[in-house]
Amino acid sequence: MSKRAAPEVNAGSMADIAFLLLIFFLVTTTIETDSGINRKLPPIEESDVDVVIKQKNIFTVLLNGRDQLLVEDNIMELKDLRKAAREFLDNGGDKSCNYCKGKRDPGSSDNPDKAIISLKNERETSYKTYIAVQNELVAAYNELRDDRAMALYGKPFTEMEADYKNVDWPGNKDKLKEKIDKIKSDYPQKLSEVQN
Repeated sequence: MSKRAAPEVNAGSMADIAFLLLIFFLVTTTIETDSGINRKLPPIEESDVDVVIKQKNIFTVLLNGRDQLLVEDNIMELKDLRKAAREFLDNGGDKSCNYCKGKRDPGSSDNPDKAIISLKNERETSYKTYIAVQNELVAAYNELRDDRAMALYGKPFTEMEADYKNVDWPGNKDKLKEKIDKIKSDYPQKLSEVQN
């Protein structure tokens, strides 16, 4: 009996099929990207003069490992943080701020330019709570800026920023940028973050 030769499998197109499958999976797969907090770090200022900051101009917010909030040495709920931050920033304690609508308490911040919010958290603090606190503090700045923009220009600050970022906005972008910078200088965002 003669041995019959086994038919050979044509493997020439296997490489083509593998290559097509690879392209298919590369095209159809979505890759998750982590998004962080949008923060612009202040420029490094080389100065020999030490800046003296009065304690009353620092609004201290502490987050412990159990996600409890301690604001100015008092336990506070997250829902009350925005209001407390607004009152601190808009205080106008030294009476140099003619647009501040706060209580003008001499024991609180002098004016928005000198007011600093210090956020400290422990390593065990949950990311969700940390972001929620960040959002409340930034919202306090945005609300004050919106109020100031409405008083000066009749339009909220957040809308002005959205218009500036809009490529198709028909107005004068240079003039709009000046208005935005004016509002930002009236209520500069000074948010210091420290991790324990």
